[in-house]
Amino acid sequence: MTGTLLGARPKRAWFGKISFGKISAGFLYLGLCGPPLLFGSRLPIIVAGWCAVLGAGLLFAPVRRLRRGQLLVLGVLAFITLCFGFVLHEQVADHPWVAQFNPVWAEASKVLGDQLTPSVSIVRGEPLFALGPSLANTLALVLGLLVGADRNRALRAVRVLAWAGVCYAVYGILALELDPTHILGREKTAYVGDLTSTFINRNTAAAYFGSCSCIWLVLLCDTIRKSLPRGPIEWRRLPGHLLAKTRTRLLVRFVMLWVCVAAMLMTSSRGGVLVSLAIMMLVFLLYFRRELPRGKGLLTVLIAGVGGSAFLLQVLAGNVTDRIETLGLGDVGRLWTYRSTLRIIADNPWFGTGLGTFAAAFPPYRSDNMSLQYAWDLAHSTPLEFASEMGIPLAFLVAAAWIAAILVLARALRGRKRDMIVPLSAFGVALIANLHSFIDFSLQIAGYSIVVFGLVGLGLSQAAQISMSQTLIGEKRSANASKELSGGQTPEDISVNSI
Repeated sequence: MTGTLLGARPKRAWFGKISFGKISAGFLYLGLCGPPLLFGSRLPIIVAGWCAVLGAGLLFAPVRRLRRGQLLVLGVLAFITLCFGFVLHEQVADHPWVAQFNPVWAEASKVLGDQLTPSVSIVRGEPLFALGPSLANTLALVLGLLVGADRNRALRAVRVLAWAGVCYAVYGILALELDPTHILGREKTAYVGDLTSTFINRNTAAAYFGSCSCIWLVLLCDTIRKSLPRGPIEWRRLPGHLLAKTRTRLLVRFVMLWVCVAAMLMTSSRGGVLVSLAIMMLVFLLYFRRELPRGKGLLTVLIAGVGGSAFLLQVLAGNVTDRIETLGLGDVGRLWTYRSTLRIIADNPWFGTGLGTFAAAFPPYRSDNMSLQYAWDLAHSTPLEFASEMGIPLAFLVAAAWIAAILVLARALRGRKRDMIVPLSAFGVALIANLHSFIDFSLQIAGYSIVVFGLVGLGLSQAAQISMSQTLIGEKRSANASKELSGGQTPEDISVNSI
């Protein structure tokens, strides 16, 4: 009491020293590095656990730093969520507001001779049980958006994700060499000769390690640019300069990039490897677009990139080239699956067959040209399967949102290079995930999708801040220009003097 009377500052309560922003960021870091661990987090109980982790992160997430652009992204996401919720309600409600009951229930009642309670979904209640991955992805996106309002935390999150990818890559390489028949102690029933790391499917593993490789490439490009003197880059002298003044960080990032690339190539996935290599070339060109030569010089760079990728495939990825030579780039079974899925969409265009019901809806539409050797419980095309389960309108809305997000990330790349790391990493990973999802189901595996959505949230948050900064700079320059034209007087001064 005496100290207080003398003017001494009272001690703060213990909870006053807690940084809720750091706690929220910690939950996001866990959500970026943990989902791939337990076999890609495919089990519903594991997905529920990640929903709890990400939800806990949102409880501590600060909202004071949010700006207009970030609030706009949240508003768009809220609208999409409401539309998703409306379709979900129609699928599970006993009395839907708009949708008509699926005719399969009337047919089943007629065959069984008993009146069954109808539903819009062909499997009663299944959309609620299948909601977990969609909920986890949404929570990861929102948490990434909130944490990404702090630039330092966003950069740290990208590095955490990159190092997590290295750990999974090292485990995958060692497991393939030492015990290729087991994953985390469990017997491996498929892809025994291919690297899957902690995933079950090699294609999802390829997309994941391709995404991590893309992030390491962005970090490496940033390190290279910072190690060079200011001004135009002399590309002919670049190798000699880097070898003469090799920094530890540059060497570490170069090695980590090749570890992830090696893991990606060892998966033997045709689509995952080809898509990842193409996007990595694009990311490199975008980062150095201002320093690259024009005309013939740019064509030379493109030819060198394609030649380097071909060299990697031929020398270091013989397993991938062998599969391409044997099977080609297409897959007859998948093509017939896509055609059958389109028939499902045509018969259920507005509200689909119900979230998570593809395996039950597909058998009546299965083409006779397809082999009976395999059971298709997934469409191997996320957009088509989503449209068949949730309807065309919602599928178009989600597709438009993805396109808008990618354009926002691309627009942010016009800023300073030191601000490009997070948006460019999110841009590359979003392209890899979406392009690969057209021919496979990588985005339907929670262990990969949670990581992608969390990173995209970080990128959109930083992109919104960059866009706002560019707008303010433009307004300031316009104001200065108008002031110079008016002889040092502002427009307000001119109006006053004219009066």
